[in-house]
Amino acid sequence: MPDGVAVRAPADPTLVHVDPAGLATVPAGMTLHALNPLLWAHGRALPNLGDIDAQTVAGAIATGTHGTGARHRGLADQVRVLELVTADGAVLTCSPSENPEVFAAARIGLGALGVLTSVTLQTVPAFRLHAVEAARPLEGAIDLFDGDDDHVEFYWFPHTDVAATKRNNRTEAEVPVRGRVAEWMGDELVGNGAFALACRVGAAMPRLVPSINRIAAGRFAASEYVDRSYRVYTSPRRVRFLEMEYAVPRAALPAAFTGLRRAVERHGQAVTFPVEVRVAAADDVPLSTAFGRDSAYLAVHVHRGEPHEAYFGAVEAVMRDLDGRPHWGKLHTRTAADLRPAYPGFDAFVALRDRLDPEHRFSNAYLQRVLG
Repeated sequence: MPDGVAVRAPADPTLVHVDPAGLATVPAGMTLHALNPLLWAHGRALPNLGDIDAQTVAGAIATGTHGTGARHRGLADQVRVLELVTADGAVLTCSPSENPEVFAAARIGLGALGVLTSVTLQTVPAFRLHAVEAARPLEGAIDLFDGDDDHVEFYWFPHTDVAATKRNNRTEAEVPVRGRVAEWMGDELVGNGAFALACRVGAAMPRLVPSINRIAAGRFAASEYVDRSYRVYTSPRRVRFLEMEYAVPRAALPAAFTGLRRAVERHGQAVTFPVEVRVAAADDVPLSTAFGRDSAYLAVHVHRGEPHEAYFGAVEAVMRDLDGRPHWGKLHTRTAADLRPAYPGFDAFVALRDRLDPEHRFSNAYLQRVLG
């Protein structure tokens, strides 16, 4: 939240243009929720998405939004051209051939380099996903990431030995289709309504949390359907929460998850929200959490209003010891001093920020902490 002026970037859907090569130029203030069906109408789609689509394109890029898939990268990897308004009012068109230094950094720019007004994304032909959601024993869940599925993630409900798994694969089939009623039942009634009730009961009676979580794990993962890619990737999140997510080297995932479970036992006795585990391929964006390395992502959550400091702090200590990098758009306590060693291009990014915005007009308390 800004402490001064908030800028609303362009969001007019009539500004969306898709060329014959599948390059989609879109206003940066448009939300992913609005963009995805527009791309589908053009026979196009983004190859991968996170599980929330409420962000603007600019915000999703700036903070390093990612989905899951060992062969897939984050959204910033799809950027081909950026239009950036800098602190002196200049409008820069940035691409690998024009202002390449700015282009490389601004793909995940934290809002520190200027205002994104237009983004050109490389899309792919529209596709459907076959989703299989199932509960399975927690032991061996990490091994699912070594399989052939296009996209895999799992949720672990604390104090259980159950993993709620989600496996999504591209398909030419159009059945079994999830109808809108079934979608409402899964996403709204169970995924939001019942889960909200579980969180309230857990807050009122913490001793019931292990039992609540065992029930929730089985109810959340019991579905199979085919739908448009963006409808499978994303789902509504109406139960409010606080979240911290860390990226660790893919090879460190077993150690990271073991350490996280120990932190839960010490500090997360009343946590009803599941831990989310995903993976992504390495990329070359300087401030990407996956820069230069295949990565595993571990996200911890608590229901809004519940204490989180001890739980998140214990998990963060585990991740830091494993060379973890925090998600820029979620809670963490890191500072510029200890983030610098985590990113080989950190100093070059800060120098570029200082050149484009010497008076730090775009800075705020958060950017002062993480960039200096």
